[in-house]
Amino acid sequence: MSTEAVKRKSRKIVDLLIWIIGLVIVAGGLIVVGIHFYVSNSKPTIEGEVIVSILDDDVMVTRDGTGVPHIEANSDADLYRAQGYVQAQDRLFQMDLARRQASGTLAEVVGESAVESDKFFRTFSLRNAAEKSWEGYNENSKQILQWYAEGVNAFINEVKGTSKLSYEFKLLGYEPEEWTPIDSLTIGKYMAYDLGGNWSLQAFNHWALQNFTEEQVKELIINYPEDAKTIIEANLENPIEVAGAFNTDLLPNEFNGSNNWVVSGERTESGKPLLADDPHLGLGTPSIWYQMHLQSPEQNVSGVIFPGVPGIILGHNEKIAWGVTNVGPDVQDLYIETPNPDNPTQFKYDGKWEQAEVRKEPIKIKGGKTIDYEVVVTRHGPVISDFVFEEEQPTAVFSMQWTALESTQELQAVIGYNKASNWEEFEKALEDFKAPAQNFVFASTDGTIAYKANGNIPIRKAGDGQFPVPGDSSEYGWEGYIPYEELPTVINPEEGYIVTANNKIIGDEYPYHITNYWAPPYRYERIVEMIESVKKGQTDEDGEVIEGLTVGDMQGMQSDKKNLQAEEFLPHILTSIKKMDSEGKYEDIVKLLEEWELFDNKDEGAPLVFNLLMTEIQDTLFEDAMPEDVYEMMPGKFQITDQLLRDAYAGNEGVWVSEAGGVDELVYHSFETTIAEITKKYGAKVSKWTWGSYNKLTFDHPLSGVSEYLATYLNPEKLSVGGSKVTVQAASEDGEGNVNHGASWRFVADLSDLSSAYHMVAPGQSGHVKSKWYDNQISNWVYGRYHETNIDGDLNTKYELQLKAE
Repeated sequence: MSTEAVKRKSRKIVDLLIWIIGLVIVAGGLIVVGIHFYVSNSKPTIEGEVIVSILDDDVMVTRDGTGVPHIEANSDADLYRAQGYVQAQDRLFQMDLARRQASGTLAEVVGESAVESDKFFRTFSLRNAAEKSWEGYNENSKQILQWYAEGVNAFINEVKGTSKLSYEFKLLGYEPEEWTPIDSLTIGKYMAYDLGGNWSLQAFNHWALQNFTEEQVKELIINYPEDAKTIIEANLENPIEVAGAFNTDLLPNEFNGSNNWVVSGERTESGKPLLADDPHLGLGTPSIWYQMHLQSPEQNVSGVIFPGVPGIILGHNEKIAWGVTNVGPDVQDLYIETPNPDNPTQFKYDGKWEQAEVRKEPIKIKGGKTIDYEVVVTRHGPVISDFVFEEEQPTAVFSMQWTALESTQELQAVIGYNKASNWEEFEKALEDFKAPAQNFVFASTDGTIAYKANGNIPIRKAGDGQFPVPGDSSEYGWEGYIPYEELPTVINPEEGYIVTANNKIIGDEYPYHITNYWAPPYRYERIVEMIESVKKGQTDEDGEVIEGLTVGDMQGMQSDKKNLQAEEFLPHILTSIKKMDSEGKYEDIVKLLEEWELFDNKDEGAPLVFNLLMTEIQDTLFEDAMPEDVYEMMPGKFQITDQLLRDAYAGNEGVWVSEAGGVDELVYHSFETTIAEITKKYGAKVSKWTWGSYNKLTFDHPLSGVSEYLATYLNPEKLSVGGSKVTVQAASEDGEGNVNHGASWRFVADLSDLSSAYHMVAPGQSGHVKSKWYDNQISNWVYGRYHETNIDGDLNTKYELQLKAE
């Protein structure tokens, strides 16, 4: 073949390859366009008219410029129906996933990978507790739950079997089932699980007694009960498997907390109270909260609610505003149960064998066979440790008693206080809010500020909720709850403010036990410091009279990043480093820390060193001493670490610090490890280090773990952010720098004008990836920006959707 022929053939081959590549690109482009078109087609209708046949009358839904739906109805019946319909428009997949996780039915749509989760939540009996609670609701509340369910189902029926059904259902290959009132109550029980529990603390302490010396255990128990000899002996004599027995991925986040505070008119520029709230929960896409404004002739209320639930749980109406933080009381107890060797569903109690309830809980699996599963329930509660007797029958198991497994009517409280106009009406409504226990702060237009730690908090016959107790004796157990009128309450305090940040809320004189595991006081103390720094009526440095606190001040406080943990420990840590680093190897890093003004700002390097160092000290002390899952269960790790350091620097080195070589060796070794890791990741140039290069605000979608493509498509971009787990702007990261826990909602209300309030709900209002409100509030989270939501009809941007009654 001639040279020219070879060239011609080569050109033809190249042309063919170009054509094939072009075809692939075009086909790929068409696929991408098709996917985008398909996904976009399921965006909710937000303008025009839609027939919703269940309505008695027409309802107007107006979405403002941030996607907040303002629902105006002529009756409460239509208001709650429309609320269900609108929530389903924006969040139906999230709602369905939430009810399935809490009910233990994820495997039906996900497959084998969800079986362990389903077993866990079937055992924890959230749906069973919701069914019990339904019976205790009054007829009005039952009717509201039913109206809400009618609205959700109206939307499901409208989109089911069409391309308008949210794309996530198509990805998983199923359609949503009918919504029921029990689904809403089950989601409420899940929030009680997420916010109120200490069973894992007791399981860890049980394990620690078996594996550590008495001296070691005492240092791990925040308030070691010297008079609990009988309970400790019962734990030692009845070892129950803890390591490898529980899925720690399903445990609530250790840092589920919040900030809230209220200041009286004596301290504000307007002369009326200001209220601020920012609950700290898991950060994901979509948000755990859904913001709404509900208006009928009977109410005008605005704020946030969990998708899948009616009403407004946090927010304000025309007369009052309120917010919550988690009390974190000990509301779960583990019992060491003794099974009958001849019948493992019977358990010893006061010398007799009692038959337990055995609940059949078959678990359906997508693409697989249904698993026969049973939940065994003793007089105290469900058996939560391994209940497998195929080879060897255990001599003891754990059962769990929990306030949320009883019949409780939180939604009844929400419905009641949504319509309250003063503290008396609000407090009366709170009587039904029993699980989870919450610190409510309150303000009203009449100038009242108030606080109540609300919920069922058990009174124990013996023990203080730190260790499992014998289940075979009537000498243990609960004898009721702290009386409602004796729960911690404050009304119009002399200092003119009330602050809670999961800190200790009671004095030593309080007659009842609540918990020993309060959050460290860093956030609380910083909030108080900022409030008290504004002296209304005094003159500032420029000779100007201070007018008092403003909305802007409250918003600024919610984004405050001062690290009071560093204020306490950094001087001691620097002393240890200098003592051990006699050659000045780390002189530049020491200087960086010495010059730090103690704010965890994203553009500074010192927060990177300090925060990673504190975690490394904790890991150095404990991580190698126990199995990985037990370490995950360990309660209050960083509080315990702080106390061990505090004691050591005061001259009282304990056994854990001593075994690490003493406080100076512990700190210096951890410091060297920390610096080596930072250098490996960010280079040796200290001036280039920043906290924000590691600390990234993260909002992952629940389906993003399926593939990298879905993660890229569904997860909003990660942004550098300041703050840490100890600052008022809570930004707790997962150990890999992913800030996936913090302020899930920020809220400020000025009681001088409740026609509006200020909000931030990140990543955004919509659960639909193609909506402009999907992730539009993430930068607001980072930079402390808010949107103002009106309840008087004055909306600047309007997307009007009329829900037409047939």
